[in-house]
Amino acid sequence: MKTSTLLKRFVPYYRKYRGVMVMDLFCAALTTVCELVLPLILRHITNVGMNDLASLTVRMVVNLGILYFILRMIDGVASFYMAYTGHVMGAAIETDMREDAFSHLQKLSDNYFNNTKVGQIMARITSDLFDVTEFAHHCPEEFFIAFLKGLVSFVILARINLLLTVIIFVLIPVMAVSCTYFNLQVRKAFKRQRNHIGELNARIEDSLLGNKVVRAFANEKIEIDKFNRDNQEFLKIKRNTYKYMAAFQNTIRMFDGLMYVVVIVAGGIFMIKGLILPGDLVAYTLYVTTLLATIRRIIEFAEQFQRGMTGIERFMELMDATVDIFDEEGAVPLREVKGEIVFRDVSFEYPDDHTPVLSGINLTVKPGEKVALVGSSGGGKTTLCNLIPRFYDPTEGEILLDGQNIKHVTLKSLRESVGVVQQDVYLFSGSVYENIAYGKPGAAREEVIQAAKMAGAHEFIEELKDGYDTYVGERGVKLSGGQKQRISIARVMLKAPKVLLFDEATASLDNESEHLVSESLEKLAAGRTTLTIAHRLTTIHGADHILVLSGSHIVEEGNHQALMEKRGVYYQLYTSAGIGEEPASGKEGDFTETEGERR
Repeated sequence: MKTSTLLKRFVPYYRKYRGVMVMDLFCAALTTVCELVLPLILRHITNVGMNDLASLTVRMVVNLGILYFILRMIDGVASFYMAYTGHVMGAAIETDMREDAFSHLQKLSDNYFNNTKVGQIMARITSDLFDVTEFAHHCPEEFFIAFLKGLVSFVILARINLLLTVIIFVLIPVMAVSCTYFNLQVRKAFKRQRNHIGELNARIEDSLLGNKVVRAFANEKIEIDKFNRDNQEFLKIKRNTYKYMAAFQNTIRMFDGLMYVVVIVAGGIFMIKGLILPGDLVAYTLYVTTLLATIRRIIEFAEQFQRGMTGIERFMELMDATVDIFDEEGAVPLREVKGEIVFRDVSFEYPDDHTPVLSGINLTVKPGEKVALVGSSGGGKTTLCNLIPRFYDPTEGEILLDGQNIKHVTLKSLRESVGVVQQDVYLFSGSVYENIAYGKPGAAREEVIQAAKMAGAHEFIEELKDGYDTYVGERGVKLSGGQKQRISIARVMLKAPKVLLFDEATASLDNESEHLVSESLEKLAAGRTTLTIAHRLTTIHGADHILVLSGSHIVEEGNHQALMEKRGVYYQLYTSAGIGEEPASGKEGDFTETEGERR
């Protein structure tokens, strides 16, 4: 993105802090005045002493000293304000941007997260914004001070000697043009750094989350080698960055020395010819020093500027990610949900590969009805369920809940009415109580305990070290699969939705845990509209309606008895594992799907 475009989009973040910004710039002006007064004082003392030493009195020198001391006191107060309040303002802007980024992430669909590494997302909302604090504070301040010093210095220097001033100021744009190339290269290098640190984060996250698999296959050396390759590549990128930074800074130093040479040679010649007084040359040299220090400060700030712009650019790229699922204008909340679900000519394909997953689906689920979805992997069962809470929107057709198109109701009310129990349970880092209460924020402790009892989880929770206050570990690693599943069921029970989606909720459990969880699911499903993705076909005999999905279509439907009598696809799936027997895990008839196959 162009720098002007990024700045235009970043400037609105100053709006909340414009009072602080105005005061910060005022303090910057005070510090600039204090700094520019010193050469004038020295010029006055030198010229008076050279022309008429008797007129240079102690009182005059003391008064000038007192004046400069007062100015330094003012400079100290102003500098403190800039260093403290100015930085706090920058940190506040960084915080606002991070809040906006996180809020925007909550609006993005599954499609975005399916195609973006978590490590990259983390980098964009954390480390990429670290430099924004310095940038937000120093950017307006440094350029304002540079403009003020440049303008005042030019006026004062021009009054001392116009020709010498013109020579000095002609060199400045030449220096700026010479530095532009290296400045742009530094910007590109910082962008590569930011991108690669996101990849490095993703590599670390992937390895740490899969640490059990790594150890199980004794592949620690492979992971270390992969990390080292990425780490060395990062070093290579940083080495390239420092090369351009060194060239950039060296160019500045060369022009810095050239300007001093001009002052010494031209100034000395002008003084010999009587075109400039000794005191004026002293003041002139001090002002040139001040001017060069300002230019050097701006140049040094250029590194921080490019870091800040890189962080802002990656932030804007995140904010520009399209929100696919949103409340349409005029969306109304659902009220008194009964649970009737209707699919009308619904088709769906994933936007990244455009492969048809569902085609022309027509389906009516009555309130309180229990529907089972079966079929081979990749048949679209999980996708069909994901369309109901609008994790995705249909490519064609419409879905109605209680006669209302789900696109015309608010997402919050829709998802509050739909409960999802998945095979891969996710528990947040925290206590058992906090994870159950997540289903209904603000619920009383008695409600949480009651939900746990209904889910068959109360007894094992009470036996834990700290009961409901037991820390479950990251992703619930301190609990067994069955325990995690029952806690997730308790969470949904506390939510008390009218529509339930069971996505192979018992697929990964042992027989005993499956029996306990199945009892909990039956309690949860009582009186609610339920869609169950079947894992073992022998577990869905009691379903009111069974749908067989294959090749993106519903190829058969009916209850268990009717489908068995039809001796079609369902019959073949059922008998492939042995009639009346529970299909063995991993063989035909066992329809466990991997994460990638669930589409």
